[in-house]
Amino acid sequence: MRTNLATPPSYFDTMYARSADPWDLAGRWYEQRKYALTVAALPRRRYRRAFEPGCSVGVLTRLLAERCAEVLATDRVPAAVEAAARRNRDRPHVEVRPMAVPGEWPEGTFDLIVLSELLYYFDDATLREVLKRTVDSLEPGATLVTVHWDHPVDDHLRTGTQLAPLLTGVDELVPVGQLNDADFVLQTFTRRLPDGSAAPAPAAAEGLV
Repeated sequence: MRTNLATPPSYFDTMYARSADPWDLAGRWYEQRKYALTVAALPRRRYRRAFEPGCSVGVLTRLLAERCAEVLATDRVPAAVEAAARRNRDRPHVEVRPMAVPGEWPEGTFDLIVLSELLYYFDDATLREVLKRTVDSLEPGATLVTVHWDHPVDDHLRTGTQLAPLLTGVDELVPVGQLNDADFVLQTFTRRLPDGSAAPAPAAAEGLV
């Protein structure tokens, strides 16, 4: 596992040149289960506007679309953008756009941002910039969900376990849930409300506690 340099863009271009779905996101049970758990971790039933950078071929995008009025999904690789757009073409509230974060970033704010299998590709400075832009784009009380593979990989700078404390250390984010799976780490956060508190958890929001 490398420790200092970001994964070069050519890595992703090569991966998609070799296969239309290089990680078999549409076929593997591992991915189906992980995506189901990702969506289940969302504390709200419905969201107004979601942002999913690094969407790849749009499998998770399609599941997010079931819970969101609008979804903006992006990827830096044109082949991935085309595949994600095809997969979600029957969802008019899903927009798929080419974008290389953090140098490019969408306008406006979101009440849901999903960073799935993305952050371990960034060096320290780029990771800080991604997290800053993420926090700045989250509305007060909005949800951030992150999920990352937790085994060493030559092209990953960190594992899910190594990313976890960096995320919980962001002052503007309140941790509300974490799943330490055998293969990945899934974390859920809300952005602090203006008074510094967390948004109500699902049970409290429905008056159960």
